[in-house]
Amino acid sequence: MILADRLGYFRSNVFDAMDRVKATVAATGQSIVDLSLGSADLPVAPHILRAIEAALQDPSTYGYQLFASTAAFRVAVATWYERRFGLKVDPEREVLTLIGSQEGTAHLPLAVMNPREYALVLDPGYPSHVGGVYLAGGQVYPLPLRAENQFLPDLEAVPLAVREQAKLLILSYPHNPTAAVAPLAFFEEAVTFCDRHDIILVHDFPYVDLVFDRERAPSIFEVDRDRQVGIEFYSLSKSYNMGGFRIGFAIGRADCIAGLRQVKSVIDFNQYAGILRGAIAALTEDQACVRQTCETFRTRRDAFVQALCDHGWFVPLPPATMYVWAQLPPPWQQDSLGFCQSLVKATGIAAAPGSGFGQGGEGYVRFALVRDRPCLEIAAAQIAAFTLKEGSPL
Repeated sequence: MILADRLGYFRSNVFDAMDRVKATVAATGQSIVDLSLGSADLPVAPHILRAIEAALQDPSTYGYQLFASTAAFRVAVATWYERRFGLKVDPEREVLTLIGSQEGTAHLPLAVMNPREYALVLDPGYPSHVGGVYLAGGQVYPLPLRAENQFLPDLEAVPLAVREQAKLLILSYPHNPTAAVAPLAFFEEAVTFCDRHDIILVHDFPYVDLVFDRERAPSIFEVDRDRQVGIEFYSLSKSYNMGGFRIGFAIGRADCIAGLRQVKSVIDFNQYAGILRGAIAALTEDQACVRQTCETFRTRRDAFVQALCDHGWFVPLPPATMYVWAQLPPPWQQDSLGFCQSLVKATGIAAAPGSGFGQGGEGYVRFALVRDRPCLEIAAAQIAAFTLKEGSPL
């Protein structure tokens, strides 16, 4: 069978390559310390689980959930957003339930882009941002992110011809994989840029709560207060450790919400009603669990980075997220996949190659802090020892 041409954009996938190597190593009996995926190992708060558990005993929750069935959740989202950022949103026209923010960012281009239009996308960046554009027949214009620019893109460097054909500017701060935080001044620049060129500003915002050291992660709507320019995507996966429950939401300009809702109506239904009830409890009840999650990842960050430094690998202290973004030493600076494959074969420790996040990620590796502190400290020592054994000065 001849598959669709559009799949050609996805044939080279370093994460699939890593999965195969991990499976091969695991088949030998060696245990895997998987630091390659941002899937939290922390528990879901009891009050969230109680809400889901109670729903299991209610037969009215067993059916399909259409848009109207999500009304209570969308009201909870609007209340959470007003409490968090001091801005009111319309839960009927400006909020949409999602199967995680990844689903929303991947489907939005189908709703708003025509073939050959451009999306301006961070490089490195999260793979679904690019994938959704290609599925919609759009073109990707990469925005290079460099350490010397605090991993913020230079919007004024985008050629005029590209700006004139651009439909989307896709941002995500705190940023995966670099862990950078964008200041409000940058969002002021981005909103002005998009307004001037009639571009939709898309902000993927799953790490809103995982910010350390008195940093703050602003919403784009602190600038675009009337939601005329942008749409913002949120997830309960990171703040509430609910990745497997697949629950998120979008807030933003009403026409984008309506278009995304139309796409979703022919692709999927919403979650089981019990998951929605659990998500309502998460957003509306005690937020101590969120603060505890943030503190856990902060202490893990401190321990892992310190352990790397103690063994000679000096990496910057990330200000946010659950990741450490480390520049590779020679001879791996042009072979992040090779580094990660060799590392897992030698030590059983899996990491994410920077090249999996775009050309701009080559020469870096991303470690997810999804093990407890003692495990991370041991892993850091093993990683450093492996690198030194391979003859690479750290």
